[in-house]
Amino acid sequence: MARIIDPIEAIVAINPAAKAGVKEGDIDQITWNDGTTPIAKADIEAKLAELQAEEDAKPTEAELKASAKAKLIAGEALTEEEADTIVL
Repeated sequence: MARIIDPIEAIVAINPAAKAGVKEGDIDQITWNDGTTPIAKADIEAKLAELQAEEDAKPTEAELKASAKAKLIAGEALTEEEADTIVL
């Protein structure tokens, strides 16, 4: 199961220098700090959807292990992610 992207991650992806707080992950309860210019809710929602889609598309640990095993058996090169699943 993919992790859920937090609104702060979307805010920082839009503006890495942003200073903000989000109460209980609620996009309607954002506090902008240190003079940070507020980002439109629609822009945050769009970035959240984009980041969540990227997260959801990542293969699971089990999928990576299965892929690594199949490639090893076939003599194919592994991706770095697949190699990271192998415990020696």
